[in-house]
Formats: sequence, structure tokens, C-alpha cells
Amino acid sequence: MAATTRKVPLATSNSVNMNQGKTIEETYQKKSQLEHILLRPDTYIGSIEKHAQTLWVYEDDKIVHRSVTYVPGLYKIFDEILRIISKETRKWTTLKVLIDAENNLVSVYNNGDGVPVEIHKEEGVYVPELIFRHLLTSSNYDDAEKKTTGGRNGYGAKLTNIFSTEFVVETADGKRQKKYKQVFSNNMGGKSEPMITKCKEGENWTKHESSGRRCTALMKKRVVDMAGCLGKTMKVELR
Repeated sequence: MAATTRKVPLATSNSVNMNQGKTIEETYQKKSQLEHILLRPDTYIGSIEKHAQTLWVYEDDKIVHRSVTYVPGLYKIFDEILRIISKETRKWTTLKVLIDAENNLVSVYNNGDGVPVEIHKEEGVYVPELIFRHLLTSSNYDDAEKKTTGGRNGYGAKLTNIFSTEFVVETADGKRQKKYKQVFSNNMGGKSEPMITKCKEGENWTKHESSGRRCTALMKKRVVDMAGCLGKTMKVELR
């Protein structure tokens, strides 16, 4: 007596992975870079969940070691804008940081060379908008140049812009005697028209304001750390 067995067909990846009722287009999707950042923020800024950890923080005019609850991603976007505005320290002498916990506002200012207020001929937008709104833009792509500051991948301040309720860029370009202001909103999707006015020759500064939830004591500690690294010739104001 001969026995026969019937082979069961192997399940294909389509039958395993494809949810019932979903179309091919619903199952396999392509996202823009901005959509991907918003969909998978942990890839770019770290965890967006609350973490409890014992850390050094700055409060009541002193540094203390205590347990804090914070969101690493929020701390990261503050650190990004602080690092960006602290570049080229030989060209500026004053750093001002305002952390307003009540209104969820952070403002960072320095008196270094302003961003060139000029239209980028290849991209067709003003340089401040290009570097603070357009992803993958950077002044650090020339690997032949010596790097003394962070930021080389073209995200930086754009991440702060994306994850802020509102992001305001102001800069004075003393070389061209132009002052520039622009407001971004809706996860960098919305923008105002640039407001351009005159400034004095030699007037140079850059200021960023962003609004959103904050981890205040930890952020203040970061500013204090930066003040120590910048040295005695730099004036750092923290409010």
C-alpha cells in the first residue's frame, strides 16, 4: 500500500505581510523626508518618551544633582540650535539665552556675523530660509576644510524648526546693511514672507526663537556648560 502526501504551498511574503483589505498602495508607502522625520522622530532626535534619570541640572542659581523627568528629543532640539548659534566663536563675544518656561519659549542670540541676506542663485530663496528650512543644507560639506564645530549632515537647526510650534529667525547682515526676519510654523510646513529692513554697516547678530514644551533645568545646565567651554572672553547671559 503506497501512501501519498500532499505538499502545502509555502506562504509568500505578500500573503504573510499584507493585511486583509489593504491595497498595495496602502501597504507600501513612500514618505517625503519631512514626513519621515515627523513619523519616526527618534531616528533624528532620539526618544520622544519621558525618561526619569538622575542628572546634574541648574536651578536657583546653583548646580544640583537630582532626579529629573525629561524628553531626550526636546533636549536635543534645544542643543541643536545652541550649537548652531555658538559656531565661529572667534567672530562674536556675546551669547544671550532666554528660557521662558511659563510661555514655553526659548530665544538664543549672538552678536557674530549675521547670515548673508541675499538670494541663493541656485536655489532661488534667501540664504536664511535655505539654511533654516530646507533639509540637507549646510556650510560644512567641504571635507577639505578643518572642522572645529558640530553639524555636518544638513539637519541641525531644521530639526528645531520642525519640532517647534513656531520658529522665528532674525539676523542682521552688516556687510549688506540688511536685517531679515521670518516666521515658520506648522512643523516647518508654513512660513511667512521674509521681512527685510535696513541696518547699520557693521551691525551683525543672529537670533532664533522657538516655542514648545521644555525641560528647563536641564537646558539651563547645558548653557552653563557652554559658558565654561567658551572661556572668559565670552559674555553669556542666561535668563
